[in-house]
Amino acid sequence: MNLSYTKTRIKVESFDSNLVTSTSKNIIETIKKTVEGKTKGPIPLPTKKRIYCVLRSPHVDKKSREHFEKKTHVRLLEILIPKNVPNIEDAFVKIETPPGISIKIL
Repeated sequence: MNLSYTKTRIKVESFDSNLVTSTSKNIIETIKKTVEGKTKGPIPLPTKKRIYCVLRSPHVDKKSREHFEKKTHVRLLEILIPKNVPNIEDAFVKIETPPGISIKIL
């Protein structure tokens, strides 16, 4: 029996790498239990690093500055779901994510 699948890509982003890996594992487990789909990943994408330069004093000491950086960790999940499965959205709604996680369905 040859089943046809629909491919769904999910992008998980956060400033904390531990949250990203735990959330992506949680998503994979939930999808496998509820929809019985196949998964590929989590595929780590390059970390985005943003550096901010701030003056320490507003009026004097122009050369005295502080640097702050913000890293965004990204994982990509590819899910293959059989076409005959209705209500795929219900499986995504049931997934609980901690605060600080951004999930985008591509």
